[in-house]
Formats: sequence, C-alpha cells, structure tokens
Amino acid sequence: MLQHLLNGLTVGSIYALVALGYTLVYGILKFINFAHGDVLMIGTYVALMVFKGLKSFIEIPFAFGIAVLAGMLSSALLGVVIERLAYRPLRHAPRLAPLISAIGVSVILSNSAALIFGTKSQRFDMPFNNTPIHCGSLVVTPYQGLILITAFVMMALLHVFIKTTRTGKAMRASSENPLVAELMGVDTDRMIRFTFIWGSALGAIAGILVSLDYKVYPTLGSLIGLKAFIAAVVGGIGNISGAMLGGLLLGVLETYGVAVLGIPVGYKDTVAFVLLIIILLVRPSGLLGSNKRDKV
Repeated sequence: MLQHLLNGLTVGSIYALVALGYTLVYGILKFINFAHGDVLMIGTYVALMVFKGLKSFIEIPFAFGIAVLAGMLSSALLGVVIERLAYRPLRHAPRLAPLISAIGVSVILSNSAALIFGTKSQRFDMPFNNTPIHCGSLVVTPYQGLILITAFVMMALLHVFIKTTRTGKAMRASSENPLVAELMGVDTDRMIRFTFIWGSALGAIAGILVSLDYKVYPTLGSLIGLKAFIAAVVGGIGNISGAMLGGLLLGVLETYGVAVLGIPVGYKDTVAFVLLIIILLVRPSGLLGSNKRDKV
C-alpha cells in the first residue's frame, strides 16, 4: 500500500504542476487556457533539442540543467506571446471567444510541433543513474525522488511568492477585483504576464520530468493537460492549494484504482472523469473552492 501511495504521489505531482498553470490563469482572467498543455509540449521539445546538442560537449547533468532552463524560458516566452496576441484582444469579448481562441492556439501549436520536430516520438537520455533503492519492501527510484522533490519545491516557491511578495499580493488583488486593483495603482497587464510566465514555466518542468520516463511527441500535452484541468477543477479552480491537492489526489486515486480495485491499465484514465463528475455533483466549487455571490 505504501508503494502504491508513493507511485500515486509521483504521478500526482506532475498533474499538480500542470494544474497550477490552469488555476493561475483562471484566477485572474476567468477562462480556461486550453493551450496550456501544448505550451508545455513546446518547452519539452526545446529542452530535448538543447540537451541533445550539449550532451556531447559538456557533462550530461550540466547539459540537462541548461536544457531545463531553456525549456522553462521558451515556454514562459511562448505563454506571454500567446496571451498578448490571442487572448488580450478578446479580454472584453464574450466568454466563448477566448475559449475558442485557446482551442485554436492549441491546434496550431501541436501541428507546428509535428511539422518542425516530426511525428516520430523521441526520448530523453536519463541524465543520472536510475538504479532503484530498496527500503525494506519499498522500492524508490532516483527518478521518483527527482519528481517529488522538484514538484514540492516549485509548488512551495510559488505559494510563498503569491502569499508574501509585493508582486504576489498584486496578483491576488488583480484576481479578486481587477478594476479596483487598477484604481489602486496595480498594473493588471503586468500581473497577467507574470501569471502566464509562472504557469508556463511550471508546465515545462512537468513535461520534461514526464519525458524522462516516457517519450516526447506533438500531442504530449493533450492528455496531461486534460487531467491537470480536471485536477484543478476537483481542487477548486482558481485556488492554488486546491490545484496542488487535486493533482495529488488524482494521481493517488489512479494508482490505487489500478493496483487495488483491479481497473485495467487501459481504462485508468476513466478514474479522472468519474472523480470529476462526483465532485461536480457533490461540491461544484471543488474541494477547496468557495461559492461567491455576485451582488446585482
């Protein structure tokens, strides 16, 4: 049971990192950035290309570190560009318009990646020795440790940034009431850029971590993005702590569903949707979300 818990937390950490991108954008703009998974995929491809180009010249761990930074920067820059070109002109349009724009951006990015990088899947070379470590009956791999440590450190840094820094407070003010925040001197456009930078960079980290064990391909971000969106809704869309909780919960339930309940591996994705339906029926605002009444 402890082994299944560890495996579930490892998967859930990935979902949580990606879910943070959805919940940050929704918190300020109140719409779902369905291109987030494809931004993640582009950052992963950039990291892969940089890693392949550097590993012959410098030591592999250093090449991997530079590749991760390159992937984060490229995803962050792409997120800012998408916000500026595809979302900002539609900021005051009906809610359906930016949603359709996000779907269009997603299709453009996935097809562009297939055109540039090819449709054949590629793989990262593991940058370290991944020999499993046995702790009694518990088996832990360095890869799992990397995912858990990276995810929890990044989530903690984001939480501290949002709660304690001046910029984080301005982001929370923009999320609460953009008009009042502007009247108080907050540059809401700048806060929105910060939101896309943080969310896109965290997504790139998640994509790179996933690709160490799986492969990189143009539709990499589709299923991960969809599950992360479900995790954000389950935890309470717009709530940072909720996104973390939803991601971890979804990963654990998927793992236990296969290992304990005997759900076939090919059907484990249904766990996410069943959980979403149950949460929407029982608590539509999510586990940590709150219902707010609008005064007329």
